[in-house]
Amino acid sequence: MMLERRNHALQDNPSIFKGQVADISITRRGSDWYWTVCAIMTVSTLAFLGLAFMRPRSNRIFHYITAGITMVAAVAYFSMGSNLGWTPIAVEFHRSEHIVRGTYREIFYVRYIDWFVTTPLILMDLFLTAGMPWPTILWVVLVDWVMVVSFLVGTLVESQYKWGYFAFGCAALFYILYQLVWEGRRHANALGNDVGRVFLASGSVILITWICYPICWGVSEGGNVIAPDSEAIFYGILDILSKPVFGALLILGHWNIDPARLGLRIRDFDENPAVHGGFTEKKETNGAGGVTNGTNGHTNGHTNGATATAPTETPAETV
Repeated sequence: MMLERRNHALQDNPSIFKGQVADISITRRGSDWYWTVCAIMTVSTLAFLGLAFMRPRSNRIFHYITAGITMVAAVAYFSMGSNLGWTPIAVEFHRSEHIVRGTYREIFYVRYIDWFVTTPLILMDLFLTAGMPWPTILWVVLVDWVMVVSFLVGTLVESQYKWGYFAFGCAALFYILYQLVWEGRRHANALGNDVGRVFLASGSVILITWICYPICWGVSEGGNVIAPDSEAIFYGILDILSKPVFGALLILGHWNIDPARLGLRIRDFDENPAVHGGFTEKKETNGAGGVTNGTNGHTNGHTNGATATAPTETPAETV
């Protein structure tokens, strides 16, 4: 009862967009659930950042990426909890059930903005764990953007052509899952059993949840089968599993893994570059000693005069 009295989002931001009423929209219960997920995402962000400060700065790459995922999701769920970031779209399938009866359904486009940012970060978490080459990572990220944009455009199309975009999105998704299950797993196992276990645990969460996203799309934005409140619960559970739960498994698994093993050697500013293969200034001597090269730590036997020969005296002239 206290939450109901405090949540005035639907009164402050009614389901009316440019004079068009979304008669299939969330209720206060749906708004309350969105606020709950927003709180979970916010607390997860703070937790991941707190864990980052327990590690050296050069070992925080996965903490920052994962915190970025939940931070962006928190903003998206704040918007949806406030009943913002949506547009009314005429449904293709009209239902007689009271909970989905109507013509215009509330479509939260802010959810797809969230996915456009966070799903590449999730893939980077996994593929960097597996030590995948950068060209492959960039290509998979591009395919991921095709998937997200296809699903977004499909939600905004009112006719049956939305299912064409749905097919493009599913095709892109299946290619991404292939890269995870086959290529990523092989690369991770090659780096060691501990890396393989982290990739398997966190990757399995993404594999299962991402398969469920098109199902949720099909029964909510696509087919208008379930109510927006049920859509909120469905998507919210999937997002909690694929973001905070996934992030916790990944970060805890990386706790004793040096990022350098994954090809992610990051030198901090206060480290001694001579120890880690950096560059130092050349130390020269004026005598016959050597010049120290900080790049490889070897001493080259150069002199300031001619190389490898001593200077000769000019014979005096005979008077």
